[in-house]
Amino acid sequence: MHDQTLLDLFTQDIGTAEQLLELIDREFQYLQDRDLQQLQQLLSDKQPLLSLLDQHGSSRSQLLNALQLSADSQGLQQLAAQSSLGPQLLSQAERLNELLQHCQAANLRNGRLIRSSQSSNQSILGILRGNDTPNLYDSRGSAARIAQQRPLSQA
Repeated sequence: MHDQTLLDLFTQDIGTAEQLLELIDREFQYLQDRDLQQLQQLLSDKQPLLSLLDQHGSSRSQLLNALQLSADSQGLQQLAAQSSLGPQLLSQAERLNELLQHCQAANLRNGRLIRSSQSSNQSILGILRGNDTPNLYDSRGSAARIAQQRPLSQA
């Protein structure tokens, strides 16, 4: 009974993780396009998926703990060894793990893009405010710093 419930949870989470991966990939495109309206909608679409994955993860852990097994892959392997659904449980667990790893990698990629954009925006704002003095070239082609720098709004 518990093994069928676990299998059902894995199957549902695989579909949820596939949807999440698709949203994360679309998020990357929206970040590149700087489409804030679509990003905002996408974030509201991602939240229920993340909550569902978290809820199902807790349910799987509780089911394994109820069987007095550890709530990790070792506990799942012990259950699979005793169940007729064992091979299916292990393959679905592996598939879900792979999808979640892809989601994590894509999310890290998106985070790098966000940090890069933030850095560029901060640099541009610093120049506009007159806080950052850009390097300019002197008559010999060497980098020279101008001693008196004014914000662009005062130039």
